[in-house]
Amino acid sequence: MKKYISPSILLFCFIVFTILVKFIDVQAIGPQSSLVGFATINAAVHVFLGDHHFWYILTQLLGVLAILVAGAFAVFGFVQLIKRKSFLKVDRSLIVLGIIYIAVIVLYVLFEKLAVNYRPVITDEGLEPSYPSTHTMLILTIFGTARYALKQYIKNEKLFFTLQILCLVIMILTIAGRLISGVHWFTDIIGGLLISASLISYYSRSI
Repeated sequence: MKKYISPSILLFCFIVFTILVKFIDVQAIGPQSSLVGFATINAAVHVFLGDHHFWYILTQLLGVLAILVAGAFAVFGFVQLIKRKSFLKVDRSLIVLGIIYIAVIVLYVLFEKLAVNYRPVITDEGLEPSYPSTHTMLILTIFGTARYALKQYIKNEKLFFTLQILCLVIMILTIAGRLISGVHWFTDIIGGLLISASLISYYSRSI
């Protein structure tokens, strides 16, 4: 359908970009000589920005907040299911939101196992896959979809506007913070941004 052209294009861009990351300018610039795609630009950005633990902690906390927000929507949907006694009577916006959350979980697990690029730093867990930034994907998708979901339930215009701004600020802080923290390559953030944009676009056109 025409309304799904935009999310489909974004998904296609993510797939193409992922292939490019896997095969273009691959060099052993990562820890333990791990191979990294788009090595020249990734190395340049990483050296320029350095690593900042504060931003890592901040984005970790924002990730926890995102999970709490997702949990709140899940509880809201479950309460509707109990009260209305039928899955079909649950608000469409909540059903589609649940589908998006499931997609995020599947993609999170998949890319934690599928090594396209490895992190520029070694964490306590050792050398870890870093593409796309699943943390970025998680936070952007949850708060990006929340911006549309809240419109269905928040009737106070001032409160709705405030929450919209808050969601946008968190999303911007996540993109910037995850990059500045030094735990991801530049292309990891781009990948996370593309896949989350596709999911958000799909949600906005499905409710």
